[in-house]
Amino acid sequence: MRALNYLELEGVLERSGWATAAAQQRQALAATDIGVVTSPWRGGDLPTAARSLASGEGPFAEYDLAHCHAPGPGSLAVARHARRYEIPLVLHAHMTAEDFGESFRFSSQVAPALGRYLRWFYSLADLVLCPSQYTKGLLEGYPVDAPIRTITNGVDRDALAGHESLRGEYRDRYDLDGTVVFAVGSVFERKGLTTFCRLAEATDHEFAWFGAYDTGPHGSSVVKRWTSDPPENVTFTGWIDDKRGAFGAGDVFCFPTKDENQGLVVLEAMACGKPVVISDIPVFEEFFTHGEDCLKCASASEFRAALDRLADDPALRERLGANARETAAEHGLKRVGAELSAIYREVTTA
Repeated sequence: MRALNYLELEGVLERSGWATAAAQQRQALAATDIGVVTSPWRGGDLPTAARSLASGEGPFAEYDLAHCHAPGPGSLAVARHARRYEIPLVLHAHMTAEDFGESFRFSSQVAPALGRYLRWFYSLADLVLCPSQYTKGLLEGYPVDAPIRTITNGVDRDALAGHESLRGEYRDRYDLDGTVVFAVGSVFERKGLTTFCRLAEATDHEFAWFGAYDTGPHGSSVVKRWTSDPPENVTFTGWIDDKRGAFGAGDVFCFPTKDENQGLVVLEAMACGKPVVISDIPVFEEFFTHGEDCLKCASASEFRAALDRLADDPALRERLGANARETAAEHGLKRVGAELSAIYREVTTA
């Protein structure tokens, strides 16, 4: 089978969880007998496809199944082509209206209209994939008129190997010392930015957020406020080329997010054996267990108590980190490859 696994604007989205999930799927499928193409366009890009169209050939490459990761115009073109030529179509719901809010400037105002578009777009699919039962429930409530199935985003544990060796380099680079409470990923208010900074103001720990933030026209006022004038014990590093450095430098992963579809970065922190402190939100109930592989918190005071507890209890940090590694191992790429290849075969034979 030749399957298209397509993320449009992949270069622009390089720093996103979508790109990580798509790359991990392709890597996982490489260990199966599924052949993967990553561009739907004949010749591999739009200019070449346009020339093919002008010369009388079709603009689309040949594939037996289309799997798209984004709801943009390129994926919409693929979806319409797939429906016209009866090519099985899988659409991946990395985005919901709920998790788009509090991300960029005006994103919360746009979210309701986005929800209506996503309902229509995802309904074009023969099958919608999403990373959690929580997300599936949201999509069913829109409602999306297509079958919906869950599959973990997975975690590439091999890509994180060697993070320990980068500890000194990254702590020196960002002048970090002592117990470092950290987050990884794009800086958004939805991911708990204000709570993260308020926690720093209330404690003596070092805090570091490793990830890009937008201070331009698209950046939210909350992000601009905190990143331009952070508390004295908070470091915003901006984009880092090697995320292993973040997991090497940090000691306690703190993620007071308001909404997630799975939380890939939590799995990455767990794969590195870090004790994690996360929000007590419904999606995390599916994957993580309070007191065993994480600590869950429902308020700022609970987050502070959890961080203080971990700072004072090395044995607890070690136990949670060891259990977290076991949880992450359940989401390895071998599982992703097996499940995704089976789904592709099922959809093409339906």
